[in-house]
Amino acid sequence: MNGADLVRIVDAIRREKNIDAEVVFQGIEAALASAAKKHFGTAEEAVVSIDRGTGNIHATLNDQVLDPAVLGRIAAQTAKQVIIQKIRDAEQASLMADYGDQVGTIVSGQITRIDRGNGLVNLGRGEGFLPRSEQIPGETLHVGDRIRALIIEVREAGANVKIVLSRVHPELIIRLFELEVPEVADRVIQVEAIAREAGHRTKVAVSSVDSRVDAVGACVGIRGSRIKNIVEEMAGEKIDIVRFNESPQVFIANALKPAEVKEILLNRDINRATVLVSEDQLSLAIGKKGQNVRLAARLSGWNIDILTPAEYDQQRATAMEQLTAIEAVGPDLANELMAAGYISLADVVEVDPETLSRLANVDAEQAKDIIGQVAERVAEFEAQAVKRDAEKAAAEADAVEGGDGETPAEELQPGDAETDAQISDDGKKDEAELEKTEAEPAADEQEAAAGPEAVESDETSPEESDDAGAGDDRVPDATPET
Repeated sequence: MNGADLVRIVDAIRREKNIDAEVVFQGIEAALASAAKKHFGTAEEAVVSIDRGTGNIHATLNDQVLDPAVLGRIAAQTAKQVIIQKIRDAEQASLMADYGDQVGTIVSGQITRIDRGNGLVNLGRGEGFLPRSEQIPGETLHVGDRIRALIIEVREAGANVKIVLSRVHPELIIRLFELEVPEVADRVIQVEAIAREAGHRTKVAVSSVDSRVDAVGACVGIRGSRIKNIVEEMAGEKIDIVRFNESPQVFIANALKPAEVKEILLNRDINRATVLVSEDQLSLAIGKKGQNVRLAARLSGWNIDILTPAEYDQQRATAMEQLTAIEAVGPDLANELMAAGYISLADVVEVDPETLSRLANVDAEQAKDIIGQVAERVAEFEAQAVKRDAEKAAAEADAVEGGDGETPAEELQPGDAETDAQISDDGKKDEAELEKTEAEPAADEQEAAAGPEAVESDETSPEESDDAGAGDDRVPDATPET
């Protein structure tokens, strides 16, 4: 190999592997020095230099100039192996430098392989790794699919660079907004907060630094054009755009939409927001399996308790009765606590002694004693509740063992509940329910496209009503994640 060939090879490696030519030259020099030392069996290191312009090699050992030809075939093979390793090391360092700075950014690529549910993604120079745990629940990936994902970690894994991707990270939604909404990319619209349950629903709080720009409208786009692209990329995940407000009451009310809120009472000492809604808005505010209030709590950073006015009054009355029954509290302090927003014994247990000493006008030790007595009473109530649940479960088990709960067909009389006509009616109802169930996926697709606009609307889509009507799934006390 002459010098010109060597220069061309180095240049090809530089362009193909995106490695600095100087790094390649240094790798070849080190490889040749190692080969010379091994071939001649000396303790001295050979000094090898390559002319960067001509590619000519100059090697010396113990001040004697060496002819590269005398290195022999073994030395040449050694040099080849070392050169390959040096190039691999340089390529790995280059990948680490390139992708290490891209953590938190969005990349796009094509699925090349699915291995045990984990996806391997061709990113161009590197290969991304999309673990099953970082995939959107319910989404099925196929080889050849093009996806967008967030780089969450770049690390060395043996001789390779592992680029870990995520499609469930909340930051991915923000990066997609930056791509789809120019005002977000230009920082005219700020993403103030985000709460996400990947595959189901995301709430994004936005504000505008320019009073002429409507933050919510800009994010949704004309007829939902902008938000629709993000929803499609996220496999149909519903995205609510929430108008941010510095006032916690207004922000929480916006976050709970489409439910209408009557009143919001704040207890800043324990970071608790008690939200009062009418009976017909209760299920809507809580959401399916508590999803709406849970996301609103995480978005706003407040612990949210959803109650109707009647429930609120009943809870206050119960707490007042329980507090006044505690010797260390009494009626006067109970009234002070009620006025300050402590509407349950559990609230009082959460308060710190300094705050309580200020409210009760007592010293810190007395405040600790009060909190301790209230905590004991809470523990008693919890133990009683556990006992009642156990007794109820035992009674239900005894009832099941006492009879199979079925009435023989020959014992059915015309006046019984299950007459032939009613059974027929029930069959028709079942068919109607089946038709309704089959129609629901279409409603889901409509809401996915129109859902963001409904956040700022006084109307509630049928899908929202269905999602909210899960009384058994009620989660009135939602605590934001920290």
